[in-house]
Amino acid sequence: MPEDRQFPVQLSKLRGTKTVIVGIGNILKGDDAAGPLICRRLKDIGICAEVIDAGTAPENYIQVIVSKAPENLLVIDAVDFQAEPGTIELVEPARLSSFAFSTHTLSPTLFLGLISKQIDVEILFLGIQPRRTDFAGSLTPKVEEAISKVANALARVFAAEQSKSDT
Repeated sequence: MPEDRQFPVQLSKLRGTKTVIVGIGNILKGDDAAGPLICRRLKDIGICAEVIDAGTAPENYIQVIVSKAPENLLVIDAVDFQAEPGTIELVEPARLSSFAFSTHTLSPTLFLGLISKQIDVEILFLGIQPRRTDFAGSLTPKVEEAISKVANALARVFAAEQSKSDT
């Protein structure tokens, strides 16, 4: 689980940049809700990055993202990469096609490809290993813990920049 401990350091490179954070997932399918729930927490906190809860239809937000012309795009989703539930991993976009995605109408690989063809953007994909994604299922404790870790790390990255601009 080395990625899990390193992701806050890796995310810190986003500090001071124009970043769009996109959460993907289905809030009705247990651990698949990770992306949208992180977005909700970030919106409640109020950070200095654009936050989009794309739910299960990220393709509906392609033009919104393109129009914002971010330097960085951080996509957060529950991803089955055969790890322990709740494991957090920053995944290279080129590796996405090797993971199982079944809850979205458009694969994340295609989604990211459509965006990168239109704008020059650095893409980061943060995956959280789900335990279960059954309909009407609840979050498992390990995934709930991962959601908190990611939301807290992003709040620190973007809140620090916000406090600098207030002075």
